[in-house]
Amino acid sequence: MTLLEIPSEQYRERSIPVLETERLVLRAPRLGDAKAVAMLANDRRIAENTARIPHPYRTGDAEDFISTANLGSETVFVIAQRNGALVGACGFSQLDRHPPEIGYWLGVKFWGKGYATEAVRAVIDHAFTDLDHEALQSSARVTNPASRRVLEKCGFQWTGVGLTRIRALNSSAPIDKFRLDRGLWVSLKSWGKVTSRVA
Repeated sequence: MTLLEIPSEQYRERSIPVLETERLVLRAPRLGDAKAVAMLANDRRIAENTARIPHPYRTGDAEDFISTANLGSETVFVIAQRNGALVGACGFSQLDRHPPEIGYWLGVKFWGKGYATEAVRAVIDHAFTDLDHEALQSSARVTNPASRRVLEKCGFQWTGVGLTRIRALNSSAPIDKFRLDRGLWVSLKSWGKVTSRVA
């Protein structure tokens, strides 16, 4: 079978590694995930804390998200428990010459369990170890202290404030900006403060 004979979803899925942590598996999204993604993401609390998720969020929105995932400079993973149940999504995109920006969301019933930190650490390790990025950036709404804690636990350093467009609000909202350099990540890993592995 040549690359031209492989359906595009399968080709994109093969180009994205599977990342495993103690409790989670991060993999490329599949069209069969659309219903579960829509059920998880269709919550105003999630949409208001992300830039691109609309509200309400329907199965068609999830299908659009999945069909465009992992094209161009974007790397997207769905986050699943070891039993296969989806809990959210995580990934990064790179625009121009800026460091890649990490984004993530979890279904509300999975908040407060450490899943976001575990998933973000795995994606950071992939970006620095496998893809040789020198730095990463991220942001969190100033009204979202839980997301800020995730970034801080992963070693991100606060760099300032800004505004970002929130699709669900149809307006801009203030955000805290963060950056993580590879050297700091390596130091934190050597001190045993972060753990992750690639399958």
